[in-house]
Amino acid sequence: MRDTLDARLAARVAELRVARGWSLDDLAGHTGVSRSTLSRLERAEISPTAALLGKLCTAYGWTMSRLLAEVEAEPPAVVRGADQALWRDPANGFTRRSVSPPHAGLRGEVIEGVLEPGADIGYDAPPVAGLEQHVWVLSGRLELTDDRTPHRLEAGDCLRFRLWGSTRFVNPGPDPVRYAVFVVLP
Repeated sequence: MRDTLDARLAARVAELRVARGWSLDDLAGHTGVSRSTLSRLERAEISPTAALLGKLCTAYGWTMSRLLAEVEAEPPAVVRGADQALWRDPANGFTRRSVSPPHAGLRGEVIEGVLEPGADIGYDAPPVAGLEQHVWVLSGRLELTDDRTPHRLEAGDCLRFRLWGSTRFVNPGPDPVRYAVFVVLP
């Protein structure tokens, strides 16, 4: 298996499942994801989508950033733009940049997201209940639904909330939407 982010992510997902004593069937029950998809993910035969990572993180009670940080090197105090971890979900038109990666002992981080026109990303449940988020739209338009409360955000708008239920990020177009998410652990 090549030493890529996807390969390290696949290995870490398998380690987390085994550490909990879960079979693939158990994990499928916790996530609603088929056993075969989970198996292919753990063998790094497929790249995970944002929604799939969201379901895994919910099952483990982790943020997506924590899971991704588990497979990345210890972040330095200054993270140069060229060195920021970038993850793409081309199937759903989503790009995620870890601007300030999570770090042991710190509760906050900054993430940049870009959604292509028409992109629609939903998360069934929060990875950590009560997780605080500030979503600041840098360019474009974003329709964000937080626990069934819809919000229409334009460039410059900032939405602050705590995650208690499902969320959905939609770019109604016609241009890509670029936004920053400030995450604060409870």
